[in-house]
Amino acid sequence: MAYKITDACISCGACQPECPTEAISEGDSQYVIDVSLCTDCGACANVCPTEACQPE
Repeated sequence: MAYKITDACISCGACQPECPTEAISEGDSQYVIDVSLCTDCGACANVCPTEACQPE
């Protein structure tokens, strides 16, 4: 199960460098996770200040 970034994202960018598979990128209005690259490690969720990274 991949993670997703919810509307709680404030585009702080804390999650992007933590992703070991580089599945997170900056989208138009917030960061997004490429589910085909996400390995469900939870590294993004561990650093997100708004808890926007959630299991899908």
